[in-house]
Amino acid sequence: MTALRLVFFGSDAIALPLLERLAGEGSALAQVVAVFTQPDRPAGRGQKIEPNAIKCWALARNLPVFQPEKPDEVARTQLAALHADLGLVMAYGHLLRDDFLATPRLGMLNLHTSLLPKYRGASPIQTAIACGERETGVTLMRIIRKLDAGPIADVERVPILARDTAADIEAKLAAACGSLLARTLPKFSGATPTFTPQDEAQATYCRRLTKDDGALDFAAPAAVLAARINGLFPWPGCAVEISGQPIKLGLADFEPATAPSGPGKVLGTDAESLRLATGGGILRLLRLQRPGGKMLPAPEFLRGFPIAPGTVLTSRPMPELLERRTPNIQHPTPN
Repeated sequence: MTALRLVFFGSDAIALPLLERLAGEGSALAQVVAVFTQPDRPAGRGQKIEPNAIKCWALARNLPVFQPEKPDEVARTQLAALHADLGLVMAYGHLLRDDFLATPRLGMLNLHTSLLPKYRGASPIQTAIACGERETGVTLMRIIRKLDAGPIADVERVPILARDTAADIEAKLAAACGSLLARTLPKFSGATPTFTPQDEAQATYCRRLTKDDGALDFAAPAAVLAARINGLFPWPGCAVEISGQPIKLGLADFEPATAPSGPGKVLGTDAESLRLATGGGILRLLRLQRPGGKMLPAPEFLRGFPIAPGTVLTSRPMPELLERRTPNIQHPTPN
């Protein structure tokens, strides 16, 4: 089998395990011949102009790197000159025109980090966890001019465990991409691959997250609150005000037991958590962080920042993260 000539389009480090696999054991399936990625942007506290992780990976392997401000006709001509068999998109951050999509011999595919048609849009990893899902995955689909709605070539499923945060699941999904492509790419070198249309009736959409999404309403059930805390860590992060200071929450779980009345009331501690009353069950805060400090396990945090039983944490309305209507967007989003 002749290796496919593959051009990769991406800008986020989530794709690095996949690229490493393609450069190693997956090189018999596909040869990455060039990379398109976002222009260098300011990064870090100093806002110094830095290349992203994908560009650094490509330069270390002496691969051509293209960084158009937007994929215009000049970029399409550059792509055409590469004589690619296939384009692969993951977290690129640009919309691609139809003529761009048609340039590689076999077209272009997108890796989306959800089990489509659920969680189309910009924040599938965080939103799936925050909504209490017990499973997610990566979907390989053909790109069409509708948001994450292209026909599906294959999926790789990943379980979501009770204490998985968005950071944990992102790492699992990054690793899952390699297995998915190892199973799917051979179909593009031989017989025509099969694509399955998505069920539009099952489609849901997730938007870009903001800091406001980290609000917590302690009248909600403890299971809902724990899922929100874990799903939104590390970004945008959930926080509560205690003694006038914003305290970030990095991990939580819950007990279904009946809690005393008074949502948001501190009930005390156990061996690994700060326990709170909620609208249903007990919320256990496992990791906390004060301003200027590190994210710490609850017992260590509480030694330096004691919180008295009976303290009542203020609730704030929790914005909805998921919707069923189609946003006014075309083409896949960065995830």
